[in-house]
Amino acid sequence: MIKVSDNAKKKVIELMTDDGFNPSTDFIRVGVKSGGCSGLSYDLKFDKSQNEDDKVFEDNDVKIIVDKKSFLYLIGTTLEYSGGLNGTGFVFNNPNANRTCGCGESFSL
Repeated sequence: MIKVSDNAKKKVIELMTDDGFNPSTDFIRVGVKSGGCSGLSYDLKFDKSQNEDDKVFEDNDVKIIVDKKSFLYLIGTTLEYSGGLNGTGFVFNNPNANRTCGCGESFSL
C-alpha cells in the first residue's frame, strides 16, 4: 500500500482540479522507471482510467494506481509534499530504497 500525507493530499487535489481531473473519481498514477542518478526514478501523473493489471489503493481520500512491476518497488512508500526552503515538490519516503540521490527523485535498491 502507498500512503498519502495530509500536505500531499491538499496539493494533489489542487493540482488535479487545476488540470481538469476530478479528485473523487480520477487517479494519481505512481510508477518507477529506469533512470536518474541512482538508477531508478519515480514517475507521477494523473490518470482517468486504470489498466487490468494495475493495483488500486485509496489513502487519505486520494485514489492511487500503481502498475504491477512498480508496486514491488513502492510497497510501504509514503507520498509527501514539501514546500520548504530546500525546494518544492512531491517527496517519496520509500523504505525499500537503500540509496537516494540528493534531489530525492531517484533511488536504488
